[in-house]
Parts: sequence; structure tokens; C-alpha cells
Amino acid sequence: MISKTSKKLAKIAKKVDAKQVTAKPILLAGGNPQIPKGDGDAPVQAYIAAMPGWKRDVGRRLDALIVRAVPEVRKAVRWNSPFYGIEGQGWFLNFHCFTKYVKVAFFRGASLSPVPPGDSKDKNVRYLDIYEDDQLDEAQLIDWVKQASQLPGWGKT
Repeated sequence: MISKTSKKLAKIAKKVDAKQVTAKPILLAGGNPQIPKGDGDAPVQAYIAAMPGWKRDVGRRLDALIVRAVPEVRKAVRWNSPFYGIEGQGWFLNFHCFTKYVKVAFFRGASLSPVPPGDSKDKNVRYLDIYEDDQLDEAQLIDWVKQASQLPGWGKT
């Protein structure tokens, strides 16, 4: 038999769970979602779902293109950004929300051909900034993703 205390605790737990599900995500500077560190697709999808406005569609498209280009990709959220890598090779790219654009970072981008347009302080890293009205060259992005996935990555996956 369930005690009255257990029933009350269960009722409180349900309310807390409901609030967590319906709570608005916390957005950091530039509208970047604050998502806890986590491995796998679920934290990445939580990040994408929390991306504000038009950036959410960009996040969905980026994620779909990356998975299409590299079906065995490993995903995680680190430092409030989705990371993509190959098991045992490290991370090859991530993306991050800024106020007016979504920044895709290729960690070995200087080795890609053609080299992505955005410079970095790190000589190996190159960026692609995607603005609201940009027409994404999906074929070029897929080519860069495939190339990047075949290079030694950054950090541990």
C-alpha cells in the first residue's frame, strides 16, 4: 500500500517534471542556448530545439547535413555547443549561436579544399558564418564535412 507521503511526493515530482519540460531554455549572450554537457543525439537535439528563431531551422539543417555526410558521426554538447566527431579521432566541427548568425567551426579547416572563408586566431581553424537570409551551399558544406571527418580531430570523442 502506498502511503500518503509517497503519493504527495509523487505528485510533487510530476509537477516538477512538467515545469522542466515546459520551461523556456536559458539563452546566453548572443542567444546561444545553455545546454548541459552531454553525449549523444539527445543533448544536440535539445540544443537545436532551444536555438532562437530562424537559427533553429539552420541548426536542424546543419545537423541533418552532417549526419547525411557522415552517418557514423558522434555527437555531443560541450561548452554550450553541439560537437561532431568520429570515435577515436576527435571532434571535427561544432556550431554556435551568435546574435546575428550561426558560426560553424571546422577545427582543421585550413586543410580543407577550398578553405572555408572565415579566419581564426588558430591557424588550423576556419569558420563559416550563416546569416538569416543566406542561401547555404549545401553541396559545399557536405564536401567540407566529409573532408573534415577524415582528418585527425580535436580533443577526445
